[in-house]
Amino acid sequence: MSRLPQKSRRESCRIVLTGGPGGGKTTAADLFRREMGEKVVLVPEAATMVFSGGFPRATEAHAVHAAQRAIYHVQRNLEDVQAALYPDRVLLCDRGTVDGAAYWPGKSADFFAAVESTLKRELKRYDAVIFFESAAVGGMSIEGGNPVRNESLEQAVALDKKLRDLWSKHPRFVLVPHNRSFFKKISYALAVLDGIVGEIGCR
Repeated sequence: MSRLPQKSRRESCRIVLTGGPGGGKTTAADLFRREMGEKVVLVPEAATMVFSGGFPRATEAHAVHAAQRAIYHVQRNLEDVQAALYPDRVLLCDRGTVDGAAYWPGKSADFFAAVESTLKRELKRYDAVIFFESAAVGGMSIEGGNPVRNESLEQAVALDKKLRDLWSKHPRFVLVPHNRSFFKKISYALAVLDGIVGEIGCR
């Protein structure tokens, strides 16, 4: 893990949890928040909010483009609202603004152009990235409690690779690999989270 200068303890930290579908990031985020109490605030997954709120989920390219632009702006503003409301807390982001580039039909550069940003600029929004490898990589089911998830195992594996290629460019990128034991995977992820929060001076 790279060592970067510590942030001021009065400055909020922003950590993104991402990865392919069915990786366990939402479970880990909720458990860590419960353990840390008021030191941590969650930023919910924007895509789930958008699609469960009635935004059509389609496969036609122009429709997917529109959806990903909407998700990007919801994600940015959710993060900024939570940062403004809780400046002294650790922000745990369930996915981040870079994710849309992996779901974008076509080149990822086209996604960043469409939202008038760059990969470099979006990565700078976060102090650390914890990547949860999808259970689909190990051939395991990704069915869970998210009603808007509709990816097949093959699609989940492809998304996992695209997301990893993008997020791994962050200077503080940590992989939580697939493990057939979900308990062991989440336990490892929580230890990683605790270590990162301590390393970058969030508490």
